[in-house]
Amino acid sequence: MSNLITPMFMHILLCALLYVFLTLARAPSVWGVGKNKDGSNPFGDIQPKISANLSNQFEWPLFFHVVCALLIALGEPISNSQVFLAWVFVIGRVLHSLVQIFTDNIRLRGLVFTINFVAVLAMWLLLFIQQVLG
Repeated sequence: MSNLITPMFMHILLCALLYVFLTLARAPSVWGVGKNKDGSNPFGDIQPKISANLSNQFEWPLFFHVVCALLIALGEPISNSQVFLAWVFVIGRVLHSLVQIFTDNIRLRGLVFTINFVAVLAMWLLLFIQQVLG
């Protein structure tokens, strides 16, 4: 089994968890379950943040899954650097989700995103060097 499968699966679990949270946050509006006494949704403020974060999971992370799939498909030994960067990406995605959903700190969110961005970019750079220049 490839040592990239686990970080890939952890990102899938993060996405699944976000879907669960989004469903729960929408329940008062959609099903009327858990409404405030005045009929409002107690999760009305957080629901758009969860939705936006879930959408973010299908943007830059696509490049993470593609590079991992390519590394696995090549059938060559996967370097510890690639595995480390994969975990940096996944941990960074979890942190990004927490910051985006539970704070309004745009600077911190940008910083955390940059970590994710650089991790995937580095994975692609290492692959490029290995396959094209190496």
